[in-house]
Amino acid sequence: MKYPLVRLLFVCLLSVASGSVAVWAQVKPVPPIPGVIGTVEAVTSNSVEIQTKSGVVHVEIEQPLTTYRQVPSDLSHVTTNSYVGIVSVKQENGMEVAKLITIFPAELRGAAEGSVLMDAAPGETTHNRMTNGSVSLPVSNSRMTNGTVQKAAGTTLLVRYQDGAQTISVPPNAPVTAVAPDKVTLATGDTIYAATTEQPNGTLTTKKILLIAGATPRN
Repeated sequence: MKYPLVRLLFVCLLSVASGSVAVWAQVKPVPPIPGVIGTVEAVTSNSVEIQTKSGVVHVEIEQPLTTYRQVPSDLSHVTTNSYVGIVSVKQENGMEVAKLITIFPAELRGAAEGSVLMDAAPGETTHNRMTNGSVSLPVSNSRMTNGTVQKAAGTTLLVRYQDGAQTISVPPNAPVTAVAPDKVTLATGDTIYAATTEQPNGTLTTKKILLIAGATPRN
């Protein structure tokens, strides 16, 4: 893959989860997507144990399960009403400049919606740098914004989420990936996002899992 997945791309979203399961509102009038983000502790064909900041969450896997990974894309696919995740860095003039853009499919609209400053992962320091292909930026100076593109005007995107909006400048060379269905065999140590449904008995189930970062490189 031209732009390998990186664990730190979504690490900031762990800090905004309410308990072990986070729910984000939608800009559009569609049902929100509850979800769990974390590291795979154990996985079978029927369930996955996900280590989150709040502890280990057990999620039952329903069939058919759809798994996703990121694939190379380009700016022509970022249009008004696209649901995106953007890592940006604030410039001295106050403008947020995009460093990484991820486009989500329609069925994952609302996943991890919001805008937060990125924190270093456990064991990381502000001197460590996140990389995605040829891109490198300090984690401590980065923002993650997930939301709906309300307006795509030239080199600027207005991204709206449940309680606000970010105007982000997009340079022509900004790397873009798209989240796409693909066969993924989950392994211990993988960082994933599982879209979940809570059953009447309190059990969490999933039919959609996104591989954010593999514990080992994958082709």
